[in-house]
Amino acid sequence: MSEPRGQMRSSNATSISLMEQQSASPDPDVPPSSSSSKLGQSNFRRVSRTEDSSPYPIPGLAADILHMRVKEGSKIRNILRFATARMEGEGEGKDSNGTSLRQVVFTGSGRGVTKTITCVEILKRKVGELHQVSKLYYKTVNEVCESPQQGAPGITMQRTVPAICILLSKDPLDPQEPGYQPPKNKSVPTEDAERLRGLIRPAHNPSSQHTAKRVCLGD
Repeated sequence: MSEPRGQMRSSNATSISLMEQQSASPDPDVPPSSSSSKLGQSNFRRVSRTEDSSPYPIPGLAADILHMRVKEGSKIRNILRFATARMEGEGEGKDSNGTSLRQVVFTGSGRGVTKTITCVEILKRKVGELHQVSKLYYKTVNEVCESPQQGAPGITMQRTVPAICILLSKDPLDPQEPGYQPPKNKSVPTEDAERLRGLIRPAHNPSSQHTAKRVCLGD
């Protein structure tokens, strides 16, 4: 015999209410503090960021070498203006002996790696005849974050991020050093540049075309 419809509806309602209670109850395998802490950390604001003072991964660098630290928010125009003046000896870019600098090293970590490479490539085109040595490594970064709630304790996080160190030198470097790149002459155009110039044609003046047609018709 089949059960009455009223009993079936009451049993279904009871099972649904039990399922809602089980879903609302916390999972015994997951501590409640972990989920709440993740939710709280998303509202934290970073107040400071410090990097470890690890030595350069390139051996044989001078202690007083020009060091350009490129960060995520650095302006490429300002960095290149200063580095170009020091390398070419323009204005106040000369050293104590009145000559231009011979070497410069660029470093960047995290999201600043791409901007570091961009600065190096542009400087190589401006100055020219620069030997290059590039090194990839990792460094430790300490970040201090504070809570938006007054009186709440802050947190300190330690992360390991990728970093890059690039040396540019007017003097020859060891070609056997891993990461070495020979200089490129900025005055000699490449084949790609010549092909690009051939593809770009000056715009034709429509009035000159009409004049040529009229001359031909007159003849």
